Amino acid sequence: MGRKYALIALGLLLAACGSPPTPSQTSLATSTGRAMAFGAPAAGVDIQAVAKNVFGAEKHASPHPSASFGSYAKGCVSGAEQLPETGPTWQAMRLSRNRNWGHPVMIDYLKDLSQKAARLQGWNGIYVGDISQPRGGPMLTGHASHQMGLDADIWMLPTTRLNLSAAERESISSISLRRSAGAYTNDSWTPQHHELLKAAASDPRVARIFVFPGAKVKMCNDEKGDRSWLRKIRPWYGHHYHFHVRLTCPAGVAGCVNQDPPPAGDGCDDAQAWVNNILNPPPPDPNAPKPKPKREIRIADLPGQCAAILSPR
Repeated sequence: MGRKYALIALGLLLAACGSPPTPSQTSLATSTGRAMAFGAPAAGVDIQAVAKNVFGAEKHASPHPSASFGSYAKGCVSGAEQLPETGPTWQAMRLSRNRNWGHPVMIDYLKDLSQKAARLQGWNGIYVGDISQPRGGPMLTGHASHQMGLDADIWMLPTTRLNLSAAERESISSISLRRSAGAYTNDSWTPQHHELLKAAASDPRVARIFVFPGAKVKMCNDEKGDRSWLRKIRPWYGHHYHFHVRLTCPAGVAGCVNQDPPPAGDGCDDAQAWVNNILNPPPPDPNAPKPKPKREIRIADLPGQCAAILSPR
């Protein structure tokens, strides 16, 4: 979207709401195509405030063009789209968290993946866990990432029902697929899990997918065809109740910082090394420095665009 059309779209949107664009909103619309701080924070926004408290209080998306700013663990999203709570091949889970918001590219991706999942035996689609908050940013609880609307968690639980009530979506849990602390898969792992992860990773919009090490090794051993998609499957701690999809920055969005691409190759040797460390952990280093407590991320630590998309306080 060029500068002219971004301004037109923003003007029409705000006119419909009965208010003209503010200087910071206009600056946000014109920032498409260039990565620089713009405008002033919304009225009453304290840039020294703890970011998770402010972003966690937002209930709706910002009235701006859709864009992701910053990085996966230090960023925000403007003009986010809400994944409908229920669709023909998906359901959003844990609705009370209000984390079923993402960049429109992510919402399209999830809908596409859900249709592929619905073609798997024993699956009718997918259960979608956390995506992002309405304006992204640091979360009150849980994830360090999921801040730009480009990360999403997909439950490992086969989707046999798509008529779960809101109460059921709060109470039921996914299933764990790990054994021996994540070194191996357990008896709940199926060929359909392999195919779902393969479909998820094969989409060109995907940067990487995080899953527990034993699952990656299992897929490496079982895959007999094209192995190129395995490069995007990355072993990581946890991730045995769900897998975590991360998309690349959408084309044409300045100010969105991609993670470095995975190393060349299928990554199977690296996953096996993770498994070896689980089974035979190295002895602790008595001289290792103690980890320093992490400082809370403040609004001032985020890209300038993130202060401009917050609601007036």
